[in-house]
Amino acid sequence: MAGRKGAIAFGLVYIPVELYPATQDDAVRFNQLAKESMQRVRYVKTCPDCNRELGPDDIVRGYQYEKGKYVVVSDEELDAIKTDADRAMKIVQFSDIDEVPPLYFEKPYQVVAQPGGEKALELLRRAMVDEGKIAIGTTVLGNSETPIALIPHDDDLVMMTLHYQSEVKDVPKTLQHPDVADEELSMAKQLVESMTAPFDPSRFRNTYQEKLMQLIQDKIAGKQVTPEKHSPQPANVINLMDALAASLKARTGEDAGGAKAGSAESAKAPKPKRKPPAKRAG
Repeated sequence: MAGRKGAIAFGLVYIPVELYPATQDDAVRFNQLAKESMQRVRYVKTCPDCNRELGPDDIVRGYQYEKGKYVVVSDEELDAIKTDADRAMKIVQFSDIDEVPPLYFEKPYQVVAQPGGEKALELLRRAMVDEGKIAIGTTVLGNSETPIALIPHDDDLVMMTLHYQSEVKDVPKTLQHPDVADEELSMAKQLVESMTAPFDPSRFRNTYQEKLMQLIQDKIAGKQVTPEKHSPQPANVINLMDALAASLKARTGEDAGGAKAGSAESAKAPKPKRKPPAKRAG
């Protein structure tokens, strides 16, 4: 798969790179069918004046500047106004990653050096890793200038598109911060500690989609599908301390079942010390 060619520009340094989408959409897709004929529903584009069906070559892109009046802009004209500078990722500043609220992050791309740009890209990545910084800048994607962040990740460099401030919605209501008792906070911290583990993406599967595909396969095979019975979810937390205590008890039971009472020495062995966090690199 060919990447989108571009460059990273900071100061007087110009690094030729390619961008590759770092994620994909695995969602199950359904088609709309006519209920009686079971044929796929068609969406037909027609001319409102002559009711003629239109093909791709019959349609142009227009901008309405007055009611009923349009100026037509072609793909070639859009490409003509883009310069190499527009296609470049222009670094404006370097920042700490925790200075960018999570709401602003949008879509990730992997950044790969084009031939001749390998050393300069590695120099930029290493400098950001050592300083614990990410790069903030802009680039043109499609027909819009987009804010971006360049983030070192393991041995790679990832470009994240960012939302503009105007695109991020205000929280619809003020969040409440009621007082919590020390005992409640202590128990909540114990629960967090008991559930703390290194992030392993392989632990997380789209189980709903797996069940959906199983449903589809069962129906193809002509099997009778019966809905599963589910226990109702609690409407609210009646007693927070009871809920925390029950959660901790359940976690303790899981841990005990997973590592069935070994020797007294192992039971009393101190927890391994956590490695000190590395300098922030994304």
